Amino acid sequence: MKKILKFLAAMILAFLPGFIGVLFTPSGASDAWYNALNKSVLTPDGWVFGAAWAVLYAMLGVALFLIMNTARGASGKTRSYVLFGVQMILNALWTYLFFGIHMTGLAFAVIIALIVISVWMMRSFHAINRGAAYLVIPYLLWLLFAAYLNGAILYLN
Repeated sequence: MKKILKFLAAMILAFLPGFIGVLFTPSGASDAWYNALNKSVLTPDGWVFGAAWAVLYAMLGVALFLIMNTARGASGKTRSYVLFGVQMILNALWTYLFFGIHMTGLAFAVIIALIVISVWMMRSFHAINRGAAYLVIPYLLWLLFAAYLNGAILYLN
């Protein structure tokens, strides 16, 4: 029962930026703004973003769960938890800056910081549980792609 509660807590924490992001995802006026932007030819359809983020948040939740359930590395665990929290905050902040208040330049700076923190988090995870670190790799790859898309919007507009 304790492991189930830990798993649920890890998943809720991992999906928090997504829950917050829903408040700012393109719809209404924001949708008109986003649709009017010049975008990279590599920009996927809108449904791809939702599907990708759902999978990535689930993978981050499993990674956090693995860290929570690894006995060794207590001091490293604290660092891992802090880095996980910081990257979750930056993740939600990016959505707010980009879609909420249309500050694409500042959003780009935040996504670069998010990538740096996520690499640091992955390295911290690796010291505790290699599987948890490997689960972060797709997230990092997606962040790099998202940074490219954000940068393209910044450049093209």
